[in-house]
Amino acid sequence: MDYGLNGKTALITGGASGIGKATAEVLLREGAQVLLVDLKGDEVAKAARELGDGAQALQADLRDPKQVKGLAATTEERFTIPDIVVCAAGVTGAKGLPLAMSDADWHEAWETDFMSVVRTLRVFQPVMEDRGWGRVVILCSENAMQPYSDEAVYNVAKAGLLNFAKGLSGVAARRGVLVNCVSPAFIETPMTDEMMDKKADSDGTSRDEAIGDFLKTDRPYLALDRRGKPGEVAATIAFLCSEQASFVVGANYRVDGGSVAGIAL
Repeated sequence: MDYGLNGKTALITGGASGIGKATAEVLLREGAQVLLVDLKGDEVAKAARELGDGAQALQADLRDPKQVKGLAATTEERFTIPDIVVCAAGVTGAKGLPLAMSDADWHEAWETDFMSVVRTLRVFQPVMEDRGWGRVVILCSENAMQPYSDEAVYNVAKAGLLNFAKGLSGVAARRGVLVNCVSPAFIETPMTDEMMDKKADSDGTSRDEAIGDFLKTDRPYLALDRRGKPGEVAATIAFLCSEQASFVVGANYRVDGGSVAGIAL
């Protein structure tokens, strides 16, 4: 299938690893140029080198409005304003019961997971709308639909993103920019590696044992009984970036192996 992305430029936040990097790989195969953005300058530069021709690296802290504006200026000066924006940057944040979370815990997750998306789209989306064509894909999470009590700060930020994307999508679509979400669950990324390593250390087990126990006790509805692969999420993101998704607006595609028990999107 031709996704119609040849010659398009995609900017991917959180592009140094995991789902962001896997998305870049798919879009490159489809003929797009990719601009990888990440807080970790050395890691995003390494990712761009590994991906090869067509990939460029940019460092920015998306929690800082000044750096986001600088990112937009650098992108326009050195490359071009993107046709596609994939917002994949994020953190799980502090863990614990909702009322045990400090103000700083709530602010960290909100700034990193929610406001980074708002700021990124604020500088790039209007130009896409002026052109009359664009794609925006926002990485949400199973937690937006199925919150877990010890991940309160992450739950709220991701649920907020889902609501934000739906509200934005109706306005943007009338100007040619299609906004959608993808909600993964328990994907094999550095984020879940860190989660499982902490669990393994706490339990005195190996990472593999920690993953098996987590699936059994914390994700009982994940029917495939394994972590997902970044490429499995990237394939869905690439479709939503494509010409083939020309009638998909304000949707939330779950890539969760069955982890979310409810039927509602």
